[in-house]
Amino acid sequence: MLNKEDLEMRTAFDLTPYRRSTVGFDRLFDAIESSFRAETQDSYPPFDIVRTGEDSYRITLAVAGFRPDEIDITAQRNQLVISGQKTEKDEEGVEFVHRGIAARAFERRFQLADYVEVRDANYEHGMLTISLQRIVPESLKPRKIAIGSREYVNDDTPQLTEDKAA
Repeated sequence: MLNKEDLEMRTAFDLTPYRRSTVGFDRLFDAIESSFRAETQDSYPPFDIVRTGEDSYRITLAVAGFRPDEIDITAQRNQLVISGQKTEKDEEGVEFVHRGIAARAFERRFQLADYVEVRDANYEHGMLTISLQRIVPESLKPRKIAIGSREYVNDDTPQLTEDKAA
């Protein structure tokens, strides 16, 4: 039998020793800690994350019961926030015997790596699909450096490189 203390011990990691001995990894540790907190939160709506290429991804959320105009997608620096809020009210005089289609508000947050951008979002048959692409600026991509050569002479005499006519 699993009790609450066992569950807390498995998900409560103390990253303080690592924070003290590293420099510049604050965002990484914040992301790790927030993912631990997110695991204990509500899992609605369900979603899939698929890698579609070397630098491209797709997030698919099951948002049945929501119209596209009731869903908001916000891309901030290194974070994607998807939220939904029903605008319709229940019909008057209607009594639900069973309500299995979720109509509650939701908010999903996804931490994005550097240079990951939202390409597009599509809604079809109750599924919201968001395409992501990692676009690294040319100045940050690795580049090959050509090695030049010069001939060096060990004496101190000046070397003429061009003959100039006087």
